[in-house]
Amino acid sequence: MPVSSDVVIIGAGPTGLACGIEIGRVGLKALIIDKGCVVNSLYHYPTNMVFFTTPELLEIGGLPMTSLNEKPGRTEALKYYRRVAEHYKLDIHQYELVLAIEGADDNFTVVTDKGRYGCRKVIVATGYYDVPNLLNVPGEDLDKVIHYYKEAHPYYNHDVLVVGAKNSAAIAALELHWTGARVTLVHRGARLSDKIKYWIKPNIENRIKNGEIRAYFNTTVREILPKEVVLSTPEGEVRLKNDFVFAMTGYRPDLEFLSENGIVLDAKTQRPRTNPETLESDRPGVYLAGVIVAGMHTNEIFIENGRFHGAAIAKSIAARVCPPPCPPAEG
Repeated sequence: MPVSSDVVIIGAGPTGLACGIEIGRVGLKALIIDKGCVVNSLYHYPTNMVFFTTPELLEIGGLPMTSLNEKPGRTEALKYYRRVAEHYKLDIHQYELVLAIEGADDNFTVVTDKGRYGCRKVIVATGYYDVPNLLNVPGEDLDKVIHYYKEAHPYYNHDVLVVGAKNSAAIAALELHWTGARVTLVHRGARLSDKIKYWIKPNIENRIKNGEIRAYFNTTVREILPKEVVLSTPEGEVRLKNDFVFAMTGYRPDLEFLSENGIVLDAKTQRPRTNPETLESDRPGVYLAGVIVAGMHTNEIFIENGRFHGAAIAKSIAARVCPPPCPPAEG
């Protein structure tokens, strides 16, 4: 198939955008494709979420990010990344699902639900937020089960179960409680995670201590029913009245998509094999960027460090696609 872009980038998150910028800087043409909107994962974060980091650590492309507070919020981040995409005139196809990467190095065809795109190299920057870790219990397919907490208002005056004990679970439990939901928190471990943000942990601990949020530790969900949940606790089975379940159990890379396209995890390390300097995968011409470089170790790479992957990848691609010196980037 004729080449329509030098590089196709799968994923329009901050890392994918950064890769697009760096590809442009070495004088090559990039097409970015995402099954959702620009920075789709950030869009699905809780409405009132505040980043743990400071603005400069979220910056890409050398554009400064400003914030009204020390730490930026979700809305500020969305506005910033839209501005980045506009400033660099990135070619982004939104709401287009990539189905397959066909062909071989220097002659790929990226197949989507809307078209086919020829290219010489492919960068996979799909992140991990789109695939939740399932509870794998009966009833998990009910509409009342939610894997992405957005905001608390719709659950006012309802019986809500929150599964998990890290930041997302703690934030969801607190906001739901403050909004008037009757909240129960369940965790298979003996206590809340030590990694909960320092300004959140005392709050959730005090709500549990005071009985405002009921908590079951060393407990698992056995079954989800339309009007109840069944728990396995150290004292035996417990049935609770329930309207909604928030399964805040984390997320993982889309392993099926990666495997179908020649990217597999090492059985021992649970990471895809990549060249540590160029981030090229075992499939020649296909590069990995962002959190999927870490495979199942999703707590190792964030926007703060994944945003630098684009420069290393662009350097490698430029050296192979055009003989030095490459034409200068525009702008």
